[in-house]
Amino acid sequence: MEREDPLERIARQERERGENGGLKRTMYILAAVAAVLLIALIVVWLREHSLVNELKIEKQDLTEQIESLQTDYESLSSDYDAINMQLDSSREEVAQLVERIKQTDATNRAKMRQYEKELGTLRSIMRNYIVQIDSLNNLNERLTQEAATARKEAAVSKARNKELTAQVQDLSGQVAAGSVVKARGITLTAYTSADKVTDRSSKVARMLVNLSLIENDLAEKGPLRVYVRVIDPDGQLLQDGTGASFTLGGETLEATASREVDYEGAEVDMSIYVNNIPVYAKGIYTVTVYTTRAQLGSAEVFLR
Repeated sequence: MEREDPLERIARQERERGENGGLKRTMYILAAVAAVLLIALIVVWLREHSLVNELKIEKQDLTEQIESLQTDYESLSSDYDAINMQLDSSREEVAQLVERIKQTDATNRAKMRQYEKELGTLRSIMRNYIVQIDSLNNLNERLTQEAATARKEAAVSKARNKELTAQVQDLSGQVAAGSVVKARGITLTAYTSADKVTDRSSKVARMLVNLSLIENDLAEKGPLRVYVRVIDPDGQLLQDGTGASFTLGGETLEATASREVDYEGAEVDMSIYVNNIPVYAKGIYTVTVYTTRAQLGSAEVFLR
């Protein structure tokens, strides 16, 4: 057997030791890489698990907010049919939103953001409902108070008119009943600038008094001037700027307007306009019609 050269043997042994050392280093490196990858996977899993939990908490919080809004909608009510119909529609939207979020996975972030926006919209709509209901309630209360005030003012106006009527009737008693011209069908009507009948104070441009002088062969024939006194809701006489006045039973009274007709004993239909009144307030207006010999009657109109 040929003997191995010592130098070759040493070289061979060095090569074998190098190969074994390289293999061990490779194994150590692979083990280290595997450990790092395992740690990375654990970190990723923990983060993902934490994120899922956070998303579940966010979904639960959003669900509770929507359910709370649903309770608020259920407790909201009004006395107005139009708003109640809108409320019913919004309640249905909230109920559907509750069902949709319960059926959606918490990790579906796009859907969660969409539900958040819908929640904000429904909250804004609810605030608008509350404002509308409060405004309508306040308006209703104000109108009720105004109606009560108008009735009170009407009572005062009627009392004043009754007092004046009693005075005029007492004075008229001195005149022979058969010779006094009388009237019927007295009306007071409000018109707009387009000559349309209205009961809204803000639309009134003028008023019109209509009446008929009754046939009376015993009455004095010839020109006859008829006067009207229109009293506003505050008990003040309306004046159209003509400065008309007349004397009845020794007392001088201011008139709102007047008109002269030719009375020959036959029935006469006539109209008297009340113009040049800048503003008409809400409430009851009373017109009383006169001649210089008697009070012919009265009528009322209510403006809102």
